Amino acid sequence: MFKKYIQKRLETYVKKYFRKHPEVKLVAVAGSVGKTTTKIAIGTVLSQRFNIRLHEGNHNADISAPLSILGIEYPANIRSLGEWARVFKAARHRIRQPSDVDVIIQEVGTDRIGDVPHFGTYITPDIAVVTAVSPEHMEFFGTLDAVAAEELSIVNYSKLGLINRDDIDGQFAQLITNPSIDTYGTSSAAEYAVVADEVTLEGSSHVLLTTPEWGERTVELGILGEPGARAAAAAAAVGAKLGMSSDEVAAGLKKIKAVNGRMNILRGVDSSVIIDDSYNSSPLAAAASLRVLYQLPAPQKIAVLGSMNELGGLSVEAHDILGSLCDPSQLHYVVTVGDEAAKYLAPAAVRNGCQVMSFKSALEAGAFVHKVMDMQSIILFKGSQGGIYLEEAIKVILHSTDDEAYLVRQSPEWLRKKQAFFESLSNAPAES
Repeated sequence: MFKKYIQKRLETYVKKYFRKHPEVKLVAVAGSVGKTTTKIAIGTVLSQRFNIRLHEGNHNADISAPLSILGIEYPANIRSLGEWARVFKAARHRIRQPSDVDVIIQEVGTDRIGDVPHFGTYITPDIAVVTAVSPEHMEFFGTLDAVAAEELSIVNYSKLGLINRDDIDGQFAQLITNPSIDTYGTSSAAEYAVVADEVTLEGSSHVLLTTPEWGERTVELGILGEPGARAAAAAAAVGAKLGMSSDEVAAGLKKIKAVNGRMNILRGVDSSVIIDDSYNSSPLAAAASLRVLYQLPAPQKIAVLGSMNELGGLSVEAHDILGSLCDPSQLHYVVTVGDEAAKYLAPAAVRNGCQVMSFKSALEAGAFVHKVMDMQSIILFKGSQGGIYLEEAIKVILHSTDDEAYLVRQSPEWLRKKQAFFESLSNAPAES
């Protein structure tokens, strides 16, 4: 009851804030994957003209989202009445004072059915960006149709919707009742498109941007692969809709960088290159990561693939499909971490002819990669959060311990949690 009271009160403050400051635009970013990368890309582009507010983390649900919109820090002790009194005081101050921002960019997440529609009870986004519809939290949603209904609901209570044409199946268009929509992506079929001819480790240095407002123009982009290009297309679309010039948008696109744990390039030992995509994993995102790896030239390539969580009844099929995408002509090794990947992904990769090694622990996987990697290898790490933690495997082959600052889940709380998890694995009885 206490949490519900806090959430309801914060939502009321958000409504009052936008009533008092109608000049502030709200851009909301929803979708199964890619929300944070897209949010940061949008913020990078919009900051060329506007004062913006966004939270770089994934504060996208329940109490955290209203606080992020209002620009108020999450209290250290959520059970302290005194701290919440200070939060409420800060919210009232934010409402009364002249606005310090032009645009707020807010990530909108879901853990269960009804979360995204609930946001519509207290916000009306000027622009809603939907990045993807793919399996997520399937223990709650059950079917992809339910996921689509959840994620696309935000378009129907927003003034304008921007839909990723590449990662949202056209069959779900029937769920959208808002006539004010446009599409973005990496294909020419989208109204706002970013098309790259090649992928390099420095990013697709020159790409073709197409928009209804400016036609075609070549821009520089410093982010890797299809997921990065799609985030850039979304950012260009939002910039155009908010009246930015093509030069302003182009300048912003050039400044977009990878977010930690999301297709971020790091230096490894022996002149190797690490593609750190360890934040989370899903069938759509993992397939995209493999495509990027396949496009890069290297004497040796290794894919470290963790179990994909939250897939429910789709887990067997999804892991089997990802294993079937492992190409022995491209990959010297496929290394899996976690039970689901070992049971279903690994056998499919073996059927393809790949060399496969499976481990329960990311630490064991990192040690194996360190042993077999060659000079100038490229190693992709794609994994989920709970029970996988591939960022800890990356530590084993990092060029410098200083670069651990670029890895995800490195707070003292997370490190303690992971240490306990790895100790539980080492203490578990061996399987007969």
